[in-house]
Amino acid sequence: MDDAVRKSAEEEVTDRILTVPNVISFIRLCMVPVYFWALMSGRDIAACILFAVAAGTDFLDGQIARRTHCVSRLGQLLDPAVDRILMVAGVVGLLLVGRLPVWIVLVVLARDALLLAGGAYLLKRWKTRVAVIYPGKVATTLLFVGFAGLLLNMPQIPGLGIVDAAWLPGFNAASTSWGIWFIYAGLALALCTTAYYLYAGVSKMQQARHAEQSGQRA
Repeated sequence: MDDAVRKSAEEEVTDRILTVPNVISFIRLCMVPVYFWALMSGRDIAACILFAVAAGTDFLDGQIARRTHCVSRLGQLLDPAVDRILMVAGVVGLLLVGRLPVWIVLVVLARDALLLAGGAYLLKRWKTRVAVIYPGKVATTLLFVGFAGLLLNMPQIPGLGIVDAAWLPGFNAASTSWGIWFIYAGLALALCTTAYYLYAGVSKMQQARHAEQSGQRA
């Protein structure tokens, strides 16, 4: 066993609830209703700042947990759950103010629902989970940056004008926020990582089933 594998195997996962990363995740969660209030009140800059801070601190709590060796079971569930809640809050808020087409909202929500349901099933039935991969984090970051751009809603840039479809902002001729291009890039990468998570989830399930059957035969 090499050093990296040994270090990973020996990393302690605690049952503590009141850890610095968990507090940060909880604060991020509490910022969601404040973000909605700012957005619905027409305070675009405030909504953008709140969303950007809540999304940006995702990196912070994960780094603190790993560097201080205070990874907790609650944190392993809370951190990705807050990410998903922020994702839903971002797309739903932008839909309500008319800055995001319905199809993008449906794709994001369907993907998140699939990953949440699949992850919950793996954990509950097979006591295993699929670790988040770096491209998945990049996809989430691209989407968050795009949402922030649409929340700020300036500067507006002309569309490419290659289609007439109103549901393809950026590709039609209408001016839109620069953030839409980050959203398209994030969606493309998110769909690729979803395929990986599905493949990895099925593999984990098969391994767990094989181990269970082997234990029963023994």
